[in-house]
Amino acid sequence: MAETSSKELYEFKKTLKELSEKRGKGTELVSVYIPPDKQLSDVGKHMRDELGQSANIKSKSTRKNVQSAIEVILQRIRLFKKPPANGLVLFVGMIPKGGPGTEKMETFVFEPPEPVTTYWYQCNNEFFLEPLEYMIEERETYGLAVVDRKEATIATLKGKRINILGHLTSGVPGKHKAGGQSQRRFDRVIDLAAHEFKKRIGEHMNEDFLPLKDDLKGVIVGGPGFTKEEFVDGDYLQYEIKDKVIATVDTSYTGEPGIREVIDKSADILNNLDVMHEKKTVQRFLKELIKEHGLASYGEEEVRNNLIIGAVDTLLLSEDLLAIRKVLKCPNCGRIQEVTIRSEEEFEKLGLKCESCNDSLKEESSKTLVEELVEKAEEMNTDVEFISSETEEGMQLLKAFGGIAAILRYCVS
Repeated sequence: MAETSSKELYEFKKTLKELSEKRGKGTELVSVYIPPDKQLSDVGKHMRDELGQSANIKSKSTRKNVQSAIEVILQRIRLFKKPPANGLVLFVGMIPKGGPGTEKMETFVFEPPEPVTTYWYQCNNEFFLEPLEYMIEERETYGLAVVDRKEATIATLKGKRINILGHLTSGVPGKHKAGGQSQRRFDRVIDLAAHEFKKRIGEHMNEDFLPLKDDLKGVIVGGPGFTKEEFVDGDYLQYEIKDKVIATVDTSYTGEPGIREVIDKSADILNNLDVMHEKKTVQRFLKELIKEHGLASYGEEEVRNNLIIGAVDTLLLSEDLLAIRKVLKCPNCGRIQEVTIRSEEEFEKLGLKCESCNDSLKEESSKTLVEELVEKAEEMNTDVEFISSETEEGMQLLKAFGGIAAILRYCVS
């Protein structure tokens, strides 16, 4: 996925989401994955064999729909002399639009972002998406832990996603004011309890991280005080995990806030991760926003206007921005109106009329708001950053700024 642009990755994720929501009435949705080195003549032969086998399907409607889907696949693969560089993926099937009899044949054919490695043919009531989902999954993982004598939290950072795996508490006694022999005995009890707690932390980290070792790029341990160094230097981690410890960092907090502090303080180490890139991009926008003449803009209308005049250096869009942009025309007076709506249902309820003559409006075009803004950005050589809502900064962009913001090239009065 390294050479896939932010826009291409967004579009691919969006397509996968749409496909994941489609369901067939029966096991009649056909998925085919063709590796780049697979002979299309062999695929055609297999499809014809499956066409013959489908005659045995008991349900008349399912049989008819499966056969129709296979015939569409045969037609589509004839358009290719050989599979593209990354192979070919086809999803074909009858998708119900409402009650019985509303099914409509839908066909999706595309080259995936990474090479298809295995030939697949599958019929089900949903499309087989696991190989494609694996392609866009961030596989580089960092192990995180924040520890002190009282508690420990273990987590992973995978792409932009922080996953808290466990939280442990020690029961290690606090300071004891007694002196003499009783003080020394109590200190030994505390040290033994702390040692046992560090053993427990190590056992949990080994259990959590060993299954991930092939994808585990590094382990970072944080915490207040010296417990983290004692833990890392001691014999508590299995050697394959210990060898992957790349840093220890001081934190003010433990628990989940401590995990987030570990990430923030490991910025140089994690610099290439998407989560750090997104954090830096949104933080750059926020810094410009608080300046008196800062290079920041937000909100749909303001950002669109700045895109049109070429003032936007970087466009920030939330991955969860789901609005639709429609261009409407009055058939009576020819007036053009544009409107942004959250859904088709909302558009129907609005019943918009022409602002000039109050006549009903006719839809000229419709696209997602993201597509419209990205097209304008591309016209002006503006960089586009898609920000997930899985980070605090990403959620702030979505909730506080409507999912649309911009870092400007120059100040717009």
